[in-house]
Amino acid sequence: MSAEGGPALETAVTAGNWQDPPYNRWAYWHVSEILPTYRVSRGTAGSGDLRMAGEPWPADLLGVGLTRTDGSPGTVEDVFADTFTDAYVVLHDGEIAAEWYGPQGAQRLPHALMSVSKSVVSCVAAVLIDRGQLGTDRLITHYVPELAVSGYAGALVRHVLDMRSGVRFVEEYANPRSDVRVLDEWLGWLPEGGGESRGLYQYLTTLQAEARHGSRFLYRSAESDVLGWVCERAAGVPMAELISALVWAPMGAECDADLLHDGVGTAVHDGGLCATARDVARFGQMLLDGGTTPDPVTGTRRVIPARWLRDAWAVDAEARTTFAASPAEPVFPGGWYRNQFWFVPGGYGDVLLCLGIHGQMVHVSRRTRTVCVKFSSWPVAQNPAYLLDTIRAFDAIGGALAGMPPGGRPRLAGVVSGLRRSGDSVPRRRPVGGLA
Repeated sequence: MSAEGGPALETAVTAGNWQDPPYNRWAYWHVSEILPTYRVSRGTAGSGDLRMAGEPWPADLLGVGLTRTDGSPGTVEDVFADTFTDAYVVLHDGEIAAEWYGPQGAQRLPHALMSVSKSVVSCVAAVLIDRGQLGTDRLITHYVPELAVSGYAGALVRHVLDMRSGVRFVEEYANPRSDVRVLDEWLGWLPEGGGESRGLYQYLTTLQAEARHGSRFLYRSAESDVLGWVCERAAGVPMAELISALVWAPMGAECDADLLHDGVGTAVHDGGLCATARDVARFGQMLLDGGTTPDPVTGTRRVIPARWLRDAWAVDAEARTTFAASPAEPVFPGGWYRNQFWFVPGGYGDVLLCLGIHGQMVHVSRRTRTVCVKFSSWPVAQNPAYLLDTIRAFDAIGGALAGMPPGGRPRLAGVVSGLRRSGDSVPRRRPVGGLA
């Protein structure tokens, strides 16, 4: 059986093995054929313009050099070849500078985003907060009374936005008995669960607290599922419709997306979205542009409030302190987590990341004005070397496109790179010069 797919592989994929190698190489492009999904409509307003770069860019982005995590020299191409790449798209100043699809993929074919979905749900929450339908300082149980019997009693919406509740949920993918794998059983994705869903929301009510709410940062997918439940209750609308109306259609998506559900009707908020690489790049560009997207009539259209991104980018002492004490600090030293986004210091200033297991990534650099998207099918859920090498590759691409020498300009303390105090992005500018 070939890892590249083919009829034998397609017929062997099941709900129990779709995330395992070699099946995931095909399955991540065909999730709706394996598991139940909702359609996330792109709407009728038309897609946002993604033009090919109108002037010559450095011809050989794949040949851009970098130092890999193990200290060895390499190139962008080396990293992409070694990390099970399914597709990538690179935008610079909102234009496509590079794009590629593996043999299983295609430009208009949706791919599993895994936990990149969390950042999209975050943007749904941002709009509801801006409209006054959701409050970050309200108790979760104000919106979802069913969670009063769980460890989420007493937790605020802000706690789950930043993954700082005190609820016990162990996210160890290599441990078959960890909570994240038990969640898969409840969704009916593992043989241990009998292959039938018992319901995502019912599972959340079983979780219990082990620490004081707000006292720590700990990455847990259950927080995003609770956030999605809260959003649905606050708006009175299911998540697939919320994403469509508040994010996907307003940002000018070109294609409909798919959203996994648990088989009994509940969307998988923590990692169920499947979308095309170009539409994910549009999402990243919207984040880069301070929550706005081009509009053919008005020039720009606001999708999410500028303050949402401004607050996330501007790290404070509390966010850094809790992150520094978490297991994430050794992987992302100096980073932080806010509003369901990761932030890490990069070679050209701080970078916003949307991350998903098995190698899904959106890399947004304000300093270099680049958005980089990579779909992957790693054979394991988590691999720090693959992750960090990919970030270095995208940093190197951004520096090359922006004509900046390695290291770029240092970020001043307390200044958000490329963001005005009003929260809007700096005007787009063409790079001066070529490869450094």
